Amino acid sequence: MTHCGTQSIETDRLLLRRFSIDDAEAMYSNWASDPEVTKYLTWPTHTGVDVSKALLEDWVSSYAQENYYQWAIVLKEHGSDPIGSISAVRVDDDVSMVHIGYCLGKNWWRQGIMSEALKAVMTFFFEKVGVNRIESRHDPRNPHSGMVMKKCGMKYEGTMRSSDRNNQGICDACWYALLSSER
Repeated sequence: MTHCGTQSIETDRLLLRRFSIDDAEAMYSNWASDPEVTKYLTWPTHTGVDVSKALLEDWVSSYAQENYYQWAIVLKEHGSDPIGSISAVRVDDDVSMVHIGYCLGKNWWRQGIMSEALKAVMTFFFEKVGVNRIESRHDPRNPHSGMVMKKCGMKYEGTMRSSDRNNQGICDACWYALLSSER
């Protein structure tokens, strides 16, 4: 893989960009403080904007690494405030693979926004970074996340029982992936 770090990506409706510390209030109010959004995620609901700010400070400092990929999802018609995030939560150079994680504020659910963001990020990873495999997983009690993966061409690979942990406790994980050769 040829790592190039988090670069801005533009689609018809979205701007995927690096986060800044100034995004803390929008992050907190648009998705990170909502227990419905974080219900099936692996990180806890933020209890205050200070939690969002501390996380963003870590993310912003990590942009110095060329193998770090974390995007703010900005709906162009909504202004410059992010409404969610999408990132490579794991990068494995040995097998040229990235594992994608994402979340979106519930005001923007079921509008095709996350599918648009995921497709753009997948294209970036296949074409600019040269990954061979893009994978993701979801709790089977959160089927809409799996629908996003399917809509973006990922293939269901199976469900691993009691193999993951999220804010609901130990859970099953449905795995999806797409290989470069399957595009």
